[in-house]
Amino acid sequence: MARGLWGRSGSGRLRAAPDFRFRYILASSLYGTLKLKEILPEVSRTGCRFIDIWPRGHADQREQIEDMGHEAFGQLLREHGVQVGILTHYDLGPFGLQEEMKVGRQWGTRILICGSVKRTGEGPESLKTEIDAFIEKMKPHVAAAEEAGVTIGIENHGSALIRSPESIRYLAERSPSPRLGIALAPYHLPQDPELVAGLIRDLGPKLVHFYAWEHGKGAMKKLPKEEEMEQLPGFGSLDFVPIVRALKETRYEGWTSIFMHPVPRGIPILPTAREVTEAVNRSRRYLEDCLQAVS
Repeated sequence: MARGLWGRSGSGRLRAAPDFRFRYILASSLYGTLKLKEILPEVSRTGCRFIDIWPRGHADQREQIEDMGHEAFGQLLREHGVQVGILTHYDLGPFGLQEEMKVGRQWGTRILICGSVKRTGEGPESLKTEIDAFIEKMKPHVAAAEEAGVTIGIENHGSALIRSPESIRYLAERSPSPRLGIALAPYHLPQDPELVAGLIRDLGPKLVHFYAWEHGKGAMKKLPKEEEMEQLPGFGSLDFVPIVRALKETRYEGWTSIFMHPVPRGIPILPTAREVTEAVNRSRRYLEDCLQAVS
C-alpha cells in the first residue's frame, strides 16, 4: 500500500521511508509448461524471491503442484528459497477463488489474480451500473479474502467489464475493501505512457499488482519471435519512464511482473528456461535504468 514519506521507528522517532524500489515476481507462464523443478531455480536469477503460479491454458504449474502433492511442492520451494506470492486463476474467474484462498495459505500466498466479467451494455451509465452489480456480487468473495488475509486483483482485460481507464477508476473508487483492487496491465490500454502513469496515480493503494507489459505488435496472432518479444519492456517502443515515475511518486509497494504472452499460449516465450530468464533480466535492466532516470 502507498505510504507517506515518513514512518515511525520502534522507538517512536520519525524516520525517512525507504526509497522506492521494484519488488519483482516471476510469472510461471513465461516458461510455458516447463517443469517446476526447472523453473524454480530461475526465480532468484531474475532478481525475485516470489513466483506467480499459472494454471493450464497459459501454463500448467498449478496442475503440476497437484500431481506432485503439496508437501513435495513445499519442499521444492524451500530447496530453492522461493515463495508463492500470487496464484493467477483466469480459469476460475472472480467468483471461484475461495478454495484457492485456503490452498494458498500454506505457501503464504498474498494475491489471487483473475479477470472480471463480460460487459453486456453500452455507455457510461450502463458501465457504472454493471460495475456496481459486479462489486455487489463480489462481496462474499471479498469477505472471504479478508478472512484469509489475501487480496483479489482484477486485471483490466480487453474483453471484460473492467478494461477501460474509466472502468478501472470506477472499480477502484467503489471497491468496498483494500482486499479488492486492480492488477494493472498496460498491454490492454492505449499505449500512452502518461495515461498509464495517470491511472497509477489515481489508483493509489488500490493498485495491488503491476504488469510491466506493453502491447508491442500484440499477442493474438503468430509473429516473428523478435516482434512478439516487443511486449517486454525495453524490447518495444513504450516509454516506461513516466510510468516508473508514477510508481515512485505513489510509493507503490506491490509486486511488478515483467510479462508477455507467447503465441500459441502454453509454450515458453523462448525455447529454454535460461533464454527466458535472460530476456526477463534484459527487461529488468531497462526498468532499473528508468528508475535511475527519475531518481
